[in-house]
Amino acid sequence: MNPIKVLLADDQALLRSAFRVLVDSEPDMQVVGEAADGAEAVALARSTRADVVLMDIRMPGTDGLAATRMISADPDLSDVRIVMLTTFEVDEYVVQSLRAGASGFLGKGAEPDELLNAIRIAAGGEALLSPAATKGLIATFLAQGGSWGEGPDAAAYSDRLAALTVREREVLVLVAGGHSNDEIAERLTVSPLTVKTHVNRAMAKLGARDRAQLVVTAYESGLVRPRAE
Repeated sequence: MNPIKVLLADDQALLRSAFRVLVDSEPDMQVVGEAADGAEAVALARSTRADVVLMDIRMPGTDGLAATRMISADPDLSDVRIVMLTTFEVDEYVVQSLRAGASGFLGKGAEPDELLNAIRIAAGGEALLSPAATKGLIATFLAQGGSWGEGPDAAAYSDRLAALTVREREVLVLVAGGHSNDEIAERLTVSPLTVKTHVNRAMAKLGARDRAQLVVTAYESGLVRPRAE
């Protein structure tokens, strides 16, 4: 099995070096490049064909958010997964990052095992947003003045949601809650493979890049709303 190709994008050389040592110590992954800014990250994503990019949000010049948009907009890089690195657990750009195409986010203070696990999860296309992370995402969206199902794209979302089957909508709601395929399968009394099929069909119909995009779509469309604390 080929190792997961990881690209490191951060303007702090010391941090990149620490990440490189950590990633290269794992037999199932390897660092294929380092970038000090977003523009370099985009170029290296194309030349190295990285599987996962660890992308710092704040970098000089082209920042991580802009770089994420560029990578996500490139059809040739559709298989590249981006994990955004944030200084704080809830970053003001997290929601924008997920809208731009990131697969999830991770605090720079995360434990080494968390970072390695995030890389594996992103590479496998699984959910990178835990229930706690999803809660943080919702809080951030609300703090930015987000409106649930009332924005300028609400009508477009409504049309797309109409294309989903009842079961696909049900699965989408559970995905938005941060549940894994196994957890959803147990709740719905079906097989994990069946859940994966529903998730993939929902992504195709909603034009979502991955599960993280499904979470954003579920909330922005108004299909799922944050619970009052």
